[in-house]
Amino acid sequence: MNRNASPLSFFEFFAGGGMARLGLGQAWDCAFANDFDAVKAATYADNFPGLGMKDGKGHFHQGDVWDLTADDLPGRADLAWASSPCQDLSLAGARKGLAGERSSAFFGFWKLVEALDDQGRAPDTVVVENVVGLLTSHRGDDFTALCGLLAARGYRFGALEIDASHFVPQSRPRVFVVATRLPVDGLEGQSPFHGRAVREAAARLPADLKERWIWWGLDAPPARNADLAAVLEPDDQVEWRGEEATAALLDLMAPSHRASVDARIRSGERAVGAVFRRMRGGDQRAEVRFDGLAGCLRTPRGGSSRQTLLVIDKGQVRSRLVTPREGARLMGLPDGYRLPRSATAGLHVIGDGVAAPVVRWLSERLLTPLALRKSAQLAAE
Repeated sequence: MNRNASPLSFFEFFAGGGMARLGLGQAWDCAFANDFDAVKAATYADNFPGLGMKDGKGHFHQGDVWDLTADDLPGRADLAWASSPCQDLSLAGARKGLAGERSSAFFGFWKLVEALDDQGRAPDTVVVENVVGLLTSHRGDDFTALCGLLAARGYRFGALEIDASHFVPQSRPRVFVVATRLPVDGLEGQSPFHGRAVREAAARLPADLKERWIWWGLDAPPARNADLAAVLEPDDQVEWRGEEATAALLDLMAPSHRASVDARIRSGERAVGAVFRRMRGGDQRAEVRFDGLAGCLRTPRGGSSRQTLLVIDKGQVRSRLVTPREGARLMGLPDGYRLPRSATAGLHVIGDGVAAPVVRWLSERLLTPLALRKSAQLAAE
């Protein structure tokens, strides 16, 4: 593709540190980006110099999406990407649904799409990325409402449930609702990303919305060839917890988890596990996994949010926290990606992001081919 002759443009809402932008790749030009959070906005600007907000003239706008109007958005983009706040839809949250204080930001985004549509400038394709709880929140009513909004503006739509573990050593399932007004011939079919939650959500839709459903035929990527150990910093360059803290962590484990640790101690071989602290039956427990995956990264707000590593080597057990750089690698970001100096701020940016390789796969296999159809049509006219 000749990118200069036929650039594809996109708007990125709830942009965070620009991970969706990195994933979309060189075929796409960001015409406008927005995020409310000052730390994320500064990280975005730091990683896209000259295109961010530092000179006050860039395309990045820091502020509440509700304060934006269609006139703030330039031209007509091919794509609008929205990774709206997920706290009210997450299985770990209060599950207030789309009416929740944080997830209601989605409607701030959608009123902009509607305003653009009224001006004849709505993007041909819209992607809404969120936690899988979006499919089931309020017994599926929230997802049905979302589909209804899309249908009312002439979009057809489908959903894909993609776990980042297909691409990086982190378990991070997310749902991607892809809606479009463009022809979809050749892009429909079976997909490993039509999981049970997606199928059940589609089945719950009323008849008029089922008629607008698209089964996106996104194929699976090649098998991942890196595990958790591959993204870690060298042992002598990180801060380890003391022996007492590690012993206290082991004491929090249920018998089955402790047995898994003991077996690896006896083997004498090196093993790396990811540990989360959770409440089980009113008691705090530490749960460890040795399957080569980290658990889902979260923002460091306390409790079980900060992930711990357990490293067993030659019979010795040590523990430490995941570093921001390791978190960035688990999100598929290059080591050149600039993180905030504060570890807490860095993990805040990373934990709220979207895994870039997932977006890249979606871009290469679906979004870019879809958008190029219109580019080809316009070039032929």
